[in-house]
Amino acid sequence: MNLTLHETFFFVLSGLVLLIATATALGTWLATRTTDAAKLAWIGYLNGRIRASWLIVLLFAIGFAVGGGALVVLFALASFFALREFVALTPIRASDHWALVIAFYLVIPIQYLLVAGGRYSIFAIFIPVYVFLLLPVVTALKQDTVDYLQRVAKVQWGLMICVYCVSHAPAIATLELPNYEEPGVLLLLYFLLVLQVSELLAVIASASIGRTPLKSNPNKSREGVLLGGIGATVLGTALWWMTPFTWSQSTLMSAAIVTAGFMGGLVLKSVKRNLGARDWAEDGVILSRGVLDRLDAMTFAAPVFFQLTLYFFVP
Repeated sequence: MNLTLHETFFFVLSGLVLLIATATALGTWLATRTTDAAKLAWIGYLNGRIRASWLIVLLFAIGFAVGGGALVVLFALASFFALREFVALTPIRASDHWALVIAFYLVIPIQYLLVAGGRYSIFAIFIPVYVFLLLPVVTALKQDTVDYLQRVAKVQWGLMICVYCVSHAPAIATLELPNYEEPGVLLLLYFLLVLQVSELLAVIASASIGRTPLKSNPNKSREGVLLGGIGATVLGTALWWMTPFTWSQSTLMSAAIVTAGFMGGLVLKSVKRNLGARDWAEDGVILSRGVLDRLDAMTFAAPVFFQLTLYFFVP
């Protein structure tokens, strides 16, 4: 398809807006068709996901209009609030203060500056290697050994999930791919579109047909997740023309996005339950309410998609 960058963006974005509008209407209709408490809870979860989709579309549109730098800033803020939610649910002592200051006010800015500069080789090891070694030392200097291993491990794990993994999403837009004339922002749009549609269709199908709820997330069913994954993979295949992939490669890449996204949601829901929380934001986190719930699929899908693209399509 011989479309310009802006024409492609508005074409795809319009399709996404139409899909979310349809989902909004369906969610509203479903809420009026039942009085069953379990069904209403399921539909409420669906409508919450749909509202989050509107916000994601709005933020991405603003970022696209302002420029690639704005997208990096938006994801950096998302990482900040996601880590804030994570820390709010983990045991923290006064001796962890400086480790957290470093995590929030040094690690996050440096990681996203490396992403903005396209420094793949450095941002890929900055947190897993250098920060992994630094933070335990900073904490140990306080000589507080009470639950030392658990405290250090949870802060490091929060950084990996909320910052390192999420930062791979804007990094997709910085990839320079041969024989691909469009800016990487379209590839990021493709990734977010497949991921978001998979989540939406899974929740819609689960609320509509029900069947077997997932133990890790009763708001989704096995059948709904399967149908959502198939629908998103079909969509990803149909959008091969806006990627550097052939249609068959696009099928495999979109299937990888869907599978990794499901795993991310599964793991983050398990972590949340292990911490004894019903909602990531229930401990008084207001500005960042529910950020981790919205990013759970992305935490696994973004690194997988980025690394697959980097390994197979960047010489």
